[in-house]
Order: sequence, then structure tokens, then C-alpha cells
Amino acid sequence: MKTKFAIGCLIQWYESEIINEYISTLNKAINNYDGEVIVDITVCVNQELEKAESIQKLKECIRKISKDTKPFNINIEYGIHTIADYRREFNENFCEKADVLVWGESDMLVPSQTFTILDGLHKQSTVSKYVATFGICKMWDDSWKALEHPDFTDKPFIENDYDNFWSVKYTMSATEMEEINSRTIQPEVNIMPQHKFNGCGLVISSEVIKAGVNIPKSVFFVHEDTAFMLMTQKVLGNIPQYVIKNILAVHNRNHPLKRSNIIGEVGDTLNKKRRSNDWYVKANKMSEENCYNIFNTQYKSHKWEDVWK
Repeated sequence: MKTKFAIGCLIQWYESEIINEYISTLNKAINNYDGEVIVDITVCVNQELEKAESIQKLKECIRKISKDTKPFNINIEYGIHTIADYRREFNENFCEKADVLVWGESDMLVPSQTFTILDGLHKQSTVSKYVATFGICKMWDDSWKALEHPDFTDKPFIENDYDNFWSVKYTMSATEMEEINSRTIQPEVNIMPQHKFNGCGLVISSEVIKAGVNIPKSVFFVHEDTAFMLMTQKVLGNIPQYVIKNILAVHNRNHPLKRSNIIGEVGDTLNKKRRSNDWYVKANKMSEENCYNIFNTQYKSHKWEDVWK
């Protein structure tokens, strides 16, 4: 019997210029798999955090997302809805409907082999509770080395490197990703000695969620992947993290078109644009503090209301 997958993605309205890349690679991966893949997509149109340059611009963004996400159905969210909110709800909503959950992301390129490889991995796993990750680009320190794709891991890390294909800040095309992955004949699957992952493309067996693991509600903005990792370790211990090291999944986290038509943002990089908003800096810090104090009995978690004080 084929493994049943659910893959979920939150799209903020200002990500309209990049979402077609995620959808086109996802479609290809689904077409290469002869089992069932449930696709969940939520579009957040709320402007309390980021305001559109005009209502017309907002409408154009939403129309483009609706066009580019066909043939999939999309859900519209009108309130503040962060990646932490979405992934928490996705885990809860789909753990009973699929065998394996995958965290999609608006700036992700999905390898065409994704579901075929994960089907084999799920069937061969000796345990029902596990997480899995694909190979990633060159990261900023050696703690990520075990996850880096073999073509990337021995390359140098260069700060503010937007030009070399292996760099964490490079924006890669689907064609480049597929060319790299086409050179792999047999997937190389390793088991991490301890958990280490980011949220883009994270694979979770549904039994992990059914056992009670999820993103704490105190983590209201970002660092939801770290919080999920800490909760997994607390509830289930060091369950296997499989790494399909020689299949690259792309995370274009610095895509120059990721934040479009937002009023008032300044800066020549994505990070500078985000951090030109005072609320972002505060919310990021508070959500991070909440994440690393999940098990601190003396700590009282921050809320959105605290960001505006």
C-alpha cells in the first residue's frame, strides 16, 4: 500500500511573486508519485503587520496567488496568521488523514523525487515515529554539516555570498536543483545522532503528532521549528531523524521577490527590509525567548499584545 502524504504551506499575500516556483515543483513531485498527496494551502490577506502599497496592489497579489496555485484549493485567512500558527494547525488537522506530513514553504523548491523516496523511507523505517530531512545548502556553521548536500558541504562559507550556488543566500532555480539531483542514482539515507533541522521541507510521521508533539502556542511568530524539535525530544526522546543527504531540497530564504508591494520597508536585502519594522524585531525576539523557555517553570511567555507595548 502506498504511503499517504499531506503537504501544507502558508502563503502571505506579499509572497505572490515567488509562489509559482513552489507550486510548479510540487506539481512535478506529485505527478512522479502514484500514491495520494493531500495539498493544503492557506493564504493570509491580513495587513495588521505588513501593509500593502494600495488595496489594488493587495488585490493583484491575491489574484496572482489564486492563479498560480491552481489546481489546488486555497483557504483564506483574514486574521494575523503566522508560520507557527499555520504549522501547529496543519499538524493537528492532517495527522489523522495522512501517514506522513511535510512542511512546505513559499520559498521552497520541492525535489521531483520527494514522495517516491519518502514512500520507500516510510515503508523501510523500523519505527513508526520519526522525522526526516533532505540535503540542504552550505550553512553558516559546522553544526549543520551532517545535513548539507555532498556537493555543498566542503565549499567555503562566505558572509553575504549571493553568487555561489552552494551559499545559504543564493537564490537557486528549479532547473539547477533538478540538475544536481539528477546525478543521484541511489539516495543516501543517514540517521542523525541528535536532532537538527529547520522547518522548510521537514518530514514528520503522523504518529509523532498523534503522540502529543506539536508547536507550543507560546511560540506565536517564528522559531516554531526549533520549538517543535525541543518538544519532540521532550515527549519522545531521540527518535530517528533520517537525512536523505544527496537529494537537495532548496530553501530560497533570500529570494529578492519574497516581500513585494509592502509599504514603508527599506533596505537592500530581505533581512534588512524585515528588520526595518520595529514590530518584527520585537516579535522575533519575544517568540525566540518563548521557544527557549518552554520548560522553564518560572517563565511567563510573551504574547502579541506585548509586541505593541
